[in-house]
Amino acid sequence: MVPDFVWGVGKRIALARSTGRKANPMADQLTAHDVRGIAEYVRIGLTDEEVAAMTRDLNAIIESLSPITEYDLEGVEPTFHPIGSLSNVMRDDAEVPGFTQAEALANAPRQQDGSFLIPSILGEGGDR
Repeated sequence: MVPDFVWGVGKRIALARSTGRKANPMADQLTAHDVRGIAEYVRIGLTDEEVAAMTRDLNAIIESLSPITEYDLEGVEPTFHPIGSLSNVMRDDAEVPGFTQAEALANAPRQQDGSFLIPSILGEGGDR
C-alpha cells in the first residue's frame, strides 16, 4: 500500500497538467497521518513523539525544496533517467577465450592438484 500522500502528489500533478495549470506538488503539508502511512509502508515503528518530530522534519525538507517549483517547465518532457534516452549500456554477451588453468594458477602463491590452495578461514587450521 502506497501512502495517501504519494498518491495525492501524483493526482495534483495530473490535475494541473490536464487543466494547463502549473503543478505544485509541494503545496500541501504532510500530516501525522501521512507520516504514519509512510512509516507503515517502509515498516518503521514510530512513537507519537517520533511521528510529530518526523512530520516537522519532513515538512521542513519539503519546504526547502520549494524553489524548484519556480522553474518554467512548459514544454519540457519528463525524464525518468538523468541521462535521458539512455537505454542499454551493456555490451552483447559474446563468448571469448578465457585463461587456461595453467595461466590462472601462474601467479597463485600456493596450488595443489590444479587448484588454488588457500588458508582455512573457518578455524579448522591448515590450508584448503
